[in-house]
Amino acid sequence: MGADMRLAVEVAFALPDRQRIVALEVPVGTTARQAVALAGLDRLFPEVPAATFAEADLGIFGKLLRDPDDHRLRAGDRVEVYRPLEIDPKAARARRAERAGR
Repeated sequence: MGADMRLAVEVAFALPDRQRIVALEVPVGTTARQAVALAGLDRLFPEVPAATFAEADLGIFGKLLRDPDDHRLRAGDRVEVYRPLEIDPKAARARRAERAGR
């Protein structure tokens, strides 16, 4: 493959009230983390601290990446940026159970 080869990929991020999927063409060899930086999510979601996008867990089609800084993308990949949990899942279940028991 030549150095001018490019891949079509997507980067997805969602808040509870809206989501964006950014289509990109990136050079072969681009990592998942680099694609997130190229997507400009910090400009699309100014209310989210920019560090969130630089440090977030990333996945591809629902599968968490172990090392997004080294994971090289393939054509058609959709990189998903995962938000930190706002509440512990166990606490959320307990809260729902408490409300249901009233």
